[in-house]
Amino acid sequence: MKPIRYISTRGEQVPLTFKDAVMTGLARDGGLLIPDRIPDVSDQLESWQALDYPDLAFEVMRLFMDDLSDEQLRRLIQAAYASFASAEVTPVRKVGEHYILELFHGPTLAFKDVALQFLGQLFEEILEERNGRLNIVAATSGDTGSAAIAGVRGQKRIHIFVMHPYGRVSPLQERQMTSVLDDNVFNLAVEGSFDDCQGIMKSLFTDLPFKDQYALGTVNSVNWARVLSQIVYYVYAAFRVMEETDAPAVQFAVPTGNFGDILAGWYAKQMGLPIRRLVLATNENDILSRFFHTGVYARGTVVPTISPSMDIQVASNFERWLYYKVGSNPKEIVRLMDQFSREGRLAIPRDASGRVDEEIVAGSSDTRRTLATIEKIHQNNGYLLDPHTAAGVFVAEQYNDLDDPMICLATAHPAKFAKAIQDATGKDLAHHPLLDALMDAPTRCEVISNSVDAVKAYVAQRAI
Repeated sequence: MKPIRYISTRGEQVPLTFKDAVMTGLARDGGLLIPDRIPDVSDQLESWQALDYPDLAFEVMRLFMDDLSDEQLRRLIQAAYASFASAEVTPVRKVGEHYILELFHGPTLAFKDVALQFLGQLFEEILEERNGRLNIVAATSGDTGSAAIAGVRGQKRIHIFVMHPYGRVSPLQERQMTSVLDDNVFNLAVEGSFDDCQGIMKSLFTDLPFKDQYALGTVNSVNWARVLSQIVYYVYAAFRVMEETDAPAVQFAVPTGNFGDILAGWYAKQMGLPIRRLVLATNENDILSRFFHTGVYARGTVVPTISPSMDIQVASNFERWLYYKVGSNPKEIVRLMDQFSREGRLAIPRDASGRVDEEIVAGSSDTRRTLATIEKIHQNNGYLLDPHTAAGVFVAEQYNDLDDPMICLATAHPAKFAKAIQDATGKDLAHHPLLDALMDAPTRCEVISNSVDAVKAYVAQRAI
């Protein structure tokens, strides 16, 4: 069988190998890189069920690459997950009626660690092999920044520039980023929203002379390796829950803002994992929830909430899913994304039942419902949910019409959002020694104007 190559959703990118796709990040035509086919693993699932997390990651990831040796891939995976506090990497716990997939046992206590610890190892391997250098430009709504920094801090061939929206991430999220003082780490607080940060990042990557001159790379979920790494925990969790319940299939509830996490689940389903459906959860920034109910994807104004990682109105990974939805037609993607850029909206037809998609249902929570869910789950089950996870659990509870077990993704440790936990429970319950140690740590960050030119100048002066 021919090896997988990576093509652009917009059709003008020369097909790339896995390593080249990782180093390219955003396709040169402005689209997102995707595999030219999705492997069917239906006949391999039974043989994978007893594998531990690193071995399962090896089996899943190797299907999407032919330019890393088996020995290299195994070594990178082992190094990536050696720092996780749980031997299972992403353990599953039964909490009340649902299962909670804990994705917060990595070094920065957020689900982004699962992908970014691997990606950091992968970058280092490729750069050493090619005697290269890389200037990573990232936009974060909270957790990507600290996880990316943890993945590449101190690496001699990489500088990382992380933009976060000034005053719009939690104090602990900000401190996790800005307390890293390694010489290769640069934190920028942009005077705008996360969508502004993401827009600046994409502008830098579509300025091809600038991208080439400064060897820009990305760790945001536009990088295919991020999505690939996240597919693994869907497979792992499904196996654990199906074994415990003897169920033939499962459901997943996913709190999401940028559509990357739920997209990984969608790919797992296309590969043959028995996922009955995916439940998409948003907060008040509900562009994705509205789309799956109406077929209209329309940008609104970003509302700051207690779940800041979902305070997003332009979901960067949505284009990948949309590509498949419009029949893998890059010309239609270009038309739709140009329309969205000009008008702030696009629309696709719904089916006869009024649905946009049979595989994804959606709903939204708000601050009141999220806090009430945190309080209820703690009171009834003695378990703390962070506000993003609580939004997912709240929406999951609106979809209890199927018998298949519901697995809710827990995207961050509750201690990262201690104020929300205290507001919900009336008690100061959410702590973690890693975070408590940050309270008196020195920090370094530069506030910068919401301007492509300002960020370009900053990167140009400090690029490796």
